Amino acid sequence: MFQNQVILVTGATGSWGYELVRQLLDFDPKEIRLFSRNEFAQVNMKRFFSNNPKLKFIIGDVRDYLSILEACKNVDFVFHLAALKHVPVCEDQPTEAMKTNVKGTENVVRASILQGVKKVVDVSSDKAVEPINFYGMTKAIGEKLIIHGNSESENTRFVCIRGGNVLGTNGSVVPFFKKLILEGEDIPITSKLMTRFFLTISEAIQLLLTAALDSIGGETFVMKMKSCKIVDLANVMIEHMGKPNIELKEIGIRPGEKIHELLISEHESPHTHEFNSNYYVILPTNPSNLLQNQYHNLPKVNFKRYESSDALMSKSEIRDLLLKGGFLN
Repeated sequence: MFQNQVILVTGATGSWGYELVRQLLDFDPKEIRLFSRNEFAQVNMKRFFSNNPKLKFIIGDVRDYLSILEACKNVDFVFHLAALKHVPVCEDQPTEAMKTNVKGTENVVRASILQGVKKVVDVSSDKAVEPINFYGMTKAIGEKLIIHGNSESENTRFVCIRGGNVLGTNGSVVPFFKKLILEGEDIPITSKLMTRFFLTISEAIQLLLTAALDSIGGETFVMKMKSCKIVDLANVMIEHMGKPNIELKEIGIRPGEKIHELLISEHESPHTHEFNSNYYVILPTNPSNLLQNQYHNLPKVNFKRYESSDALMSKSEIRDLLLKGGFLN
C-alpha cells in the first residue's frame, strides 16, 4: 500500500519517528518527508539513516498553517506524531499545548484536505480518555478534530490510534529509572497505587500501520495492552540490576496525574468492537453507513471500561517485557 507513495511524518524526529521510518522504508515508498522544528535532531536522524535518498527533511512547525500546507503537497499518507506530550509541561504552559496539540492538529486536517491527501493517521493517548490534565484535554480535542475531518472531505480519510506508555521513548519512565539506579539514587514514585499501560515501540508502530492499512476513516484503533504497577516496574529493575540498596520514595501525585489510565471509556465501550486478537476499534457515536457496514459483523466488547488496573502483569511478566525490549541489558 505504501509502495511508491509519498508519506509525511509530523514530529518525525522523536522515538516514534525513527521506528516508523525504519518500518516504512521496507515498503519501498517513493519519498518520506520528515517534518519537525528541531534542526539538530534532523541532522542526527539524517546521519542515522545514512543520508537515505528517500528521506526528505523539512524544517517546520504544525502551528504554522502555510508550512504544513506546503509539506502536504502531493502527499498520499500523513502520520501526525507532532505534539507536546509531557503532562507537567502542558499543565504549566497550557497555551503552548493548545497551539501545538489543538491548533496544530486543525492545521494538519485543513492542509491534508486541501492538498488531497488519501489518509491521515493521528497518534493520540490514553490520557485523552476522560481527561483530567491539560495534555489529555488537548489530545481529546485533537481526536475530535481528526474524526470530524471525515465529514469535511469525501476523499481524505482520517483515523486515530490510542497508545499507552511506550517503553524506552525519550523522557519515559524506564530510562529515567535506569539512570537513577545506575547512579545509586533512590527512585521517586508519585503513588504506590499507580498503574500504567505499556507497549514496545515496535508494537506502537504496528498499531500505526494497522490503522493506516485497514481503516476506512472515522475509527479509533486501540491495542490490547499490558499494564502494571509502577512500583512493580521499579522493583523489577532494581532487582535485575543488582542494586538492593535503592529505595522507592513516594513524593505525591503531580498536578494532572491519574492513579489509573483509561484506554476505552464507559461511554465508548458500546461502540467498540473486537477488531482482531490484538486490537479494538472504536466507532464514533454517529458512524456513517459505510462504517456501520464495515464493522457490524465484528463482536462488541464485553467490558464497560478498559482501565490500566484491570489485568496487571506479574513481576516475571514485567521482567520478560523489559528483557524483550532490551532495557535490562
